[in-house]
Amino acid sequence: MTQKIISKEDESGNKVIITVLGQDKVGIISGISSILAENGVNILDISQTILQDIFTMVMLCDISKSSVQFGALKAGLEGKGEELGVQIQIQHEDVFKFMHRI
Repeated sequence: MTQKIISKEDESGNKVIITVLGQDKVGIISGISSILAENGVNILDISQTILQDIFTMVMLCDISKSSVQFGALKAGLEGKGEELGVQIQIQHEDVFKFMHRI
């Protein structure tokens, strides 16, 4: 039996970029991270700032152990975004990198 060695390229399909933008208020990070935790998504890196009253956040997450399909996760995050009054987008890391290449 041969063992497969997992390379960095194999893991890249399991990563997503989540962006959040909207009016700052209490509970945004908590609401989003709760959805991710409930679905087995691991937050690998996070950057968050507030520009005047505008909340911005970018997260790099690992979905390899997620309990739901990408579409269901996206729908759950978008629903939470509507509830919180923020815009939430999620896309696979490779798509994000391709779109932002110079």
